[in-house]
Amino acid sequence: MKKDGDNADTAPPHVAGSAPPLPDTPIEPLNIKVNGKERVFDVDAPELPAWIAQKKLSAGGYPYDKKLKAGDYDETLQMLQIELVKAQKWLQVSGQRVLALFEGRDAAGKGGTIFVLHQYLNPRSARNVALGKPTETERGQWYFQRYVTHFPAAGELVSFDRSWYNRASVEPVMGFCTPAEHEQFLKEVPNFERMIRTDGIHFFKFWLDIGQETQLDRFYDRRHSPLKNWKFSPIDVAGLTRWDDYTRARDEMLKRTHSKHAPWIVVRANDKRRARLAVIRRILLSLPYDGRDRDAIGGEDDKIIGEGPSFLSA
Repeated sequence: MKKDGDNADTAPPHVAGSAPPLPDTPIEPLNIKVNGKERVFDVDAPELPAWIAQKKLSAGGYPYDKKLKAGDYDETLQMLQIELVKAQKWLQVSGQRVLALFEGRDAAGKGGTIFVLHQYLNPRSARNVALGKPTETERGQWYFQRYVTHFPAAGELVSFDRSWYNRASVEPVMGFCTPAEHEQFLKEVPNFERMIRTDGIHFFKFWLDIGQETQLDRFYDRRHSPLKNWKFSPIDVAGLTRWDDYTRARDEMLKRTHSKHAPWIVVRANDKRRARLAVIRRILLSLPYDGRDRDAIGGEDDKIIGEGPSFLSA
């Protein structure tokens, strides 16, 4: 059975034998470098280029050559979501707090993962935060201030769909912050996150990692879907030619902000199904909630999930 939030695994709906309608503004073909080779990517082309289609799962050295079967995914996800409901009940009784950040390149699967995490939780004490551009007032505040406002109260689980780590990725790459602001952030964030842990919050930082052809495939899917083309933003277009810049920013971020008290949990996310299960499983295995069923949760797949910058090069 198909789950809500899993629709990115199929082609966008359109009339058989016809191309789906595109948004009004055309996008010029872009010259990009993929694995050291110059390519031309036309996101408005009627068919996905073969060089993308052939590598969309295996890109970046992904360890599996097939996606997890839908039936296996649905069965496992249901068991994990039952455990999440139990964990939320424990949070409400104990007053414990959970804070989970979801970071990754555009189209890494953050939104879908957050969806299945929250799907059956009581929204009164489980919420997701996805902030827009800072206001003039916020730009004049302490950088972390607008994020702290949304931190969990007693008994709450809060996820962030992108977080203060914008300053370590999108902002420096796209020129939205100065080099000095970027450097200051990298110096300050370990102490900031130490305070989060010292205050007793269960804190998770997830980096969903995808290959370049995987990202291009998902961008193409968004562009041609009448339901999802709103997700394909000008920032996405601008970022298409900056893959290597984002890689350098990611590597520096992981190197300088990975710590014992706030480790980066890296998830290989070319297969969204495996990535979603890995994220939920890590949260459940980290929380000492009442009635935890270790058999239902299962063990981690160390091909998919690990910690810190060393996992990316493994």
